[in-house]
Amino acid sequence: MHSHNPSIVIHAARDLRVEERDTPDIGTGQVLIKMQAGGICGSDLHYYNHGGFGPIQLREPMVLGHEVSGEIVAISNNVSGLSVGQLVAVSPSRACQSCEYCLKGQQNHCLNMRFYGSAMPFPHIQGAFQKALAADASQCVPADGLTPAQAAMAEPLAVCLHAVKQAGDLMGKTVLITGCGPIGCLSILAARRSGAAQIIATDLSDFTLGKARECGADVALNTRTDPKALAPYQSDKGQIDVHLECSGAAAALAAGVACLRPKATLVQLGLGGDMTVPMQAMTAKEITLRGSFRFHEEFATAVQMMQSGLIKVDPLITHSFDIGDAVEAFHTASDRSSAMKVQLTF
Repeated sequence: MHSHNPSIVIHAARDLRVEERDTPDIGTGQVLIKMQAGGICGSDLHYYNHGGFGPIQLREPMVLGHEVSGEIVAISNNVSGLSVGQLVAVSPSRACQSCEYCLKGQQNHCLNMRFYGSAMPFPHIQGAFQKALAADASQCVPADGLTPAQAAMAEPLAVCLHAVKQAGDLMGKTVLITGCGPIGCLSILAARRSGAAQIIATDLSDFTLGKARECGADVALNTRTDPKALAPYQSDKGQIDVHLECSGAAAALAAGVACLRPKATLVQLGLGGDMTVPMQAMTAKEITLRGSFRFHEEFATAVQMMQSGLIKVDPLITHSFDIGDAVEAFHTASDRSSAMKVQLTF
């Protein structure tokens, strides 16, 4: 290794630094990637603004970032199917492939997961916001035909593809999506491609609701300025077949349950800590509640859907900053009134 690898490191809440780390050597089955684009995720913002979320708190400095793409600059001898100069989307999902959950095909529940930029284990798993990254070849999905910015959207799109899979058959269904940040808007795109007939989106910001409309929401409702906006969907025990809850807010979940028809499905993918669930209504209407956590095989699917033009993510990428302006980038990303997906360039 040698030093000169600028990296974005979080030390504590509001203490974000660009520091030099060692440029890694590549091992067997690995490639060296010159990072090109990295998206700031909600979890990155939790670390930046609060030092973590819930019980997951920083206990040592950590490189952030897990939504990344870059150019391969070196390949170990035993790697095939990839080439120097190739743009790849890099999956942060590094499962062990040997624990009981991996062997069941449930790699997102891996007992030994090494997910980039995570303070869940200690020592923390360092992230991918660094100029040079050594990654396993198996993490890299060729992104030919995409821009680096588009390729870096594969990770959040994969989250939403997994959530839609958790929801079951959406063909002809009426879908409610609460929370229209990047995950909510990508869920709109994913739900439509899965056959949803009508999509209703809610948020507290007109800016994000505008993006929801761009992504194809049929109805976009501001429940801050109109708290009763969902009332028409609550009649006759509910009008909604599937609720994708992307905000992590208890109020959004409760409002959605009131709109769900009997035997409907609620998929919770927004994480805002523990919250009260309207269990009486859910039981009386026999609502199915499903969690949705990360992804695994959906990552490659996300890249392929963008390459084929089935899903267009460009309207969601609102800002781009050089790595040297990382603090400004995180400030911008924290303002939901004017930013959707903020990316860094390296």
